[in-house]
Amino acid sequence: MSPHGPPPRTAWPVALLIGLGAAAYTAWVLEVVLSTGLNPIETYVSELAAQDQPLGGLFRATDFIAGLLVFAGGLVALVRLVRYAQSRRPWAVVGWAAITLFGAATATDAWLPLSCTPTADPECAARETAGLVPATHQAHAISSSLAMCGALAGIVALTVAARRYGWFAPLARYGPALVALELLATAWTLTAIAMFTAGRGTWALGAGQRLQVLLVALWLGLLAYSVHKERRT
Repeated sequence: MSPHGPPPRTAWPVALLIGLGAAAYTAWVLEVVLSTGLNPIETYVSELAAQDQPLGGLFRATDFIAGLLVFAGGLVALVRLVRYAQSRRPWAVVGWAAITLFGAATATDAWLPLSCTPTADPECAARETAGLVPATHQAHAISSSLAMCGALAGIVALTVAARRYGWFAPLARYGPALVALELLATAWTLTAIAMFTAGRGTWALGAGQRLQVLLVALWLGLLAYSVHKERRT
């Protein structure tokens, strides 16, 4: 038993829900085999789900499913932490709450799609700059920001919890490397977005953002495996 107390009382539903959510969150890789017409190096991942895209419905559906699964898994884990005082550690509570927020915001994102693709369509970008696009563009930006803030907070907090409390051995071992890579990918993405907003090109915005969301999915998969392994032991 860990000197920091027993591991959090998560169970197989958490591992299953988070694992399936991680898999659904990588559905955007289908663009490798499907003809989307969008350049993955330059375009937002969310542009795959834009209303004017032929496969938009598919990617909106997978985003919603991913968000719903992660939300459910995070909520179950959070409720269990609150119920059992010996597992109610600050970093763990913050981490699972953030993962739950990430899931909820991701699911909401699917219902607030872009109407067009600003990085690929200059006319769309001009309308967006002039404020002539639907309000869902602004709402989408807010929900996307909440989702990524939740993901980052959850990734950092639960990795710290794993190392500090002696929980989730695989996450404690490999989590810090994924955290470092995620922070670098996020810095790349935010810089590229700032350059694009300032009219200075995309700066490989799509590649940075795809790396960012891929690392989130990999970390979620590692979390699911860690929960599963700890439950068995």
